[in-house]
Amino acid sequence: MAKLTDFKLLSFDVYGTIIDWETGVLTALQPLLEKNGKPDMDRQELLRVQDRIESEQQAKTPDAKYFEVLTRVHPLVAEELKFEKPTAEENEAFGQSIGDWPPFPDSVDALKRLSQHFKMVVLSNVDNDSFQKSKTKQLQGFEFDAVLTAQDIGSYKPDLKNFEYMFRTVKERFGVEREQVLQTAQSQFHDHQPGKKLGMKTSWICRRGATMGNRDEPPKFDWKFDTLGDMADAVEKELEG
Repeated sequence: MAKLTDFKLLSFDVYGTIIDWETGVLTALQPLLEKNGKPDMDRQELLRVQDRIESEQQAKTPDAKYFEVLTRVHPLVAEELKFEKPTAEENEAFGQSIGDWPPFPDSVDALKRLSQHFKMVVLSNVDNDSFQKSKTKQLQGFEFDAVLTAQDIGSYKPDLKNFEYMFRTVKERFGVEREQVLQTAQSQFHDHQPGKKLGMKTSWICRRGATMGNRDEPPKFDWKFDTLGDMADAVEKELEG
């Protein structure tokens, strides 16, 4: 069995792994829920609806920017829940909420610690402007070695093209081979399942209570941690020998 420290580069999902995607989405949906008299709607049910519709929309419009996808998803969620049709302004506000989604408490410190030992690359289903907002505001300006977004690639994970794009990029920029990359992510659907199709090793950051991206298929992973901070602890423990 390989060790974490055998890898040269960590390829990160961001939203769900580093940024608290679910809290962000639920907060951004709250005005819709309150408007329709459902402020206390079941969290898991709402996230399952959001997750399914978002994934369907990404597959239908792979060239749309993520904030545009969310803007289109918002009225579809309302329709699914038999709510009043939201206004264009309400849909746009939901799409523009990405930069306000909070980080997990351990994220920034863990990123700094891990960056002492690995190249750090983003492979995210986000658009460039929204990621820049998250980086500046929520990640305290943390600098990744490369940022590869769905906007750059022209498709959304779990499309295998996104991973192949990442492999080519890290080979060209850093001389890192695909077997030296560890996919580090929360979502089974977006990251671990497709990563395993390509023979990748993966580290599952299994955030407590996570719903979106974790579906009925048996989970696939090589390492499993509750938080990114726990993974950083494990790396440091390996290095201590």
